[in-house]
Amino acid sequence: MEIVPKQPTVKAPAQMFTGDAWYDVIALGESPARIRVNVVRFAPGARNAWHAHVNGQTLHVTEGRGLVQSRGGEIVEIRPGDTIYTPPGEWHWHGAHPDHFMAHLAMWEGSGEGQGPETAWGDLVTDEDYRAR
Repeated sequence: MEIVPKQPTVKAPAQMFTGDAWYDVIALGESPARIRVNVVRFAPGARNAWHAHVNGQTLHVTEGRGLVQSRGGEIVEIRPGDTIYTPPGEWHWHGAHPDHFMAHLAMWEGSGEGQGPETAWGDLVTDEDYRAR
């Protein structure tokens, strides 16, 4: 058993997020484990860029209200207790509602050693697209 002390909270990078967001790394699985878990906290209106995960992603909303959208789909409101699964390779974004903070657990698997990036990042979600709901 190993108890890992809490690491400092990290400000989400502007090239991958619009608005203010922060994350705490909870699990960064070391080989042979590939699990990744972050707590992500979004200020009202903040969201991440379009992205896709090689092995899919699961989100679990812990507080606040948020929004999520898959490429070509409708923007859907999410609330505490909601769990969202995005399959491998599906482009999507998620973030806070315009008037509320939102926090979620983000869980995904790394691609394994030497197999390339586990997440592909695309364009930032424009204000126009964010408000299109």
